[in-house]
Amino acid sequence: MAKTVLNVDDSTSIRQMVVITLKDAGYEVIEAADGQEGLDIARVKTVDLVLTDLNMPRMNGLAMTMALRAMSSYRDVPILILTTESGDEMKKQGKAAGATGWMIKPFDPQKLLEVVRKVIG
Repeated sequence: MAKTVLNVDDSTSIRQMVVITLKDAGYEVIEAADGQEGLDIARVKTVDLVLTDLNMPRMNGLAMTMALRAMSSYRDVPILILTTESGDEMKKQGKAAGATGWMIKPFDPQKLLEVVRKVIG
């Protein structure tokens, strides 16, 4: 059975690039356009990995990460933040919120697959 990734990003083009990369590698992908939509999906479906942008309308990636970590079904699910933010302070905030890892956009599809495979197989 394919592993499922929740892909949360307000950029349609980034979501599409992630979907193509992951689906071609055999993963199932569920899309959300912002943190609130991602959280709403997570409340009704548990996934194997959450891949989220940081800066989004309605709810940003840090707030969504904290909300997911507060849910028992998401305490151990890997959460990767995929963002243009590369500062150490933001990375510290991500780690404090419960993020498993941090990747910088624009991303290399092969590198994304390597990281995904490392955290969920």
